[in-house]
Amino acid sequence: MTNAETGRRRRKGWFTPTVITLGLIAALFISPFGLGFRLYRAPSGSMQPTVYPGDYFVITKWSYGYSRYSAAPLSLMFPAGRVFARQPERGDLVVFRPAPEPDRDFIKRVVGVPGDRIQMIDGVLHINGVAVERESLGDVSFGDEYGGTVEAQLYRETLPGGASYRTLERGDGELDNTRVFVVPANRYFVMGDDRDNSADSRVPSVVGYVPFDNFVGRVAWTIPSSPSERLPE
Repeated sequence: MTNAETGRRRRKGWFTPTVITLGLIAALFISPFGLGFRLYRAPSGSMQPTVYPGDYFVITKWSYGYSRYSAAPLSLMFPAGRVFARQPERGDLVVFRPAPEPDRDFIKRVVGVPGDRIQMIDGVLHINGVAVERESLGDVSFGDEYGGTVEAQLYRETLPGGASYRTLERGDGELDNTRVFVVPANRYFVMGDDRDNSADSRVPSVVGYVPFDNFVGRVAWTIPSSPSERLPE
């Protein structure tokens, strides 16, 4: 047997287990049914100007530990509760399954944690009786997912704890003034950044309070789909 033939056999012997190993890693951590990452495409504009319709975003499933919703291939092992649990924080951009529609994935931002009192007053978010810091960034105009044009005010909102992000205010909406929501234990209050274009925890029949077990993961990266249509940073 020549040296070349011996080398080819060694390479073949190395190649097969390596491919199998990489395939298992992909299945466990990268595939939609894995335990590591998952890629989504934004279906709506409820999270503008952070995530636009058609944008892609990647979540990390381990951020809050694993439950039956984040550990899809092992869901039967998690009838209730989470393992390796870590609590979401105000400002986290998250994917979850709402209690009224547990078969659908939603993307929103956590603004209230257990024990918080949340209320909207004249379009301004209040947490525990205090208006959240909000800086006006001026009037903006942009195209929506239906081919129309949206006129709105752009703000930078800063939550207790320091999380900062931009929001849109389209005008006087029915969710600009709400009752006081007292976030129960093991539940979270979420909202869209496009405040007048989001069905979120302000709408109990659609989202309501999000149970801790229902979080799928935390958004780690966003991948813009149409940079020319985005509002400037």
